Amino acid sequence: MVVHDELYEIGIRQRRHMFGPAGAEDQVEHTSDLNDKLQDFVTRTCFGDIWQRAGLSITDRSKVTFAMLVAAGHTHEMRVHVRGALENGVSPVELREIALHSVLYCGIPAANEGLRALDEVFAEKNVGPLLDGEAAR
Repeated sequence: MVVHDELYEIGIRQRRHMFGPAGAEDQVEHTSDLNDKLQDFVTRTCFGDIWQRAGLSITDRSKVTFAMLVAAGHTHEMRVHVRGALENGVSPVELREIALHSVLYCGIPAANEGLRALDEVFAEKNVGPLLDGEAAR
């Protein structure tokens, strides 16, 4: 049973902004006894509470989230959060720089997975291959 309180409403609104209806209402409406507690936690605590705190902007939270997902090697979630980061105003160049920076602290395999996630989502979103002309130099 979903309780529609303030945290739920804020959380579902944030999820909808970042991930569209498929990442918001569709996820919540298609819960089962197996995953209902997880979806409730994600909506209320993650997006209704933590993502709303004043200490970081939503854009900065998206950058930090992508960096942590690269570090942890969570490839599926990287792709999900790249889409959300673009919706939250993180530029493709910033996302690329986060993935490249991860080489220093997470290693080449992690950075490579981050770049693969970016490549896939950028292709899906029609982000051109020329981000800042750096490759042509």
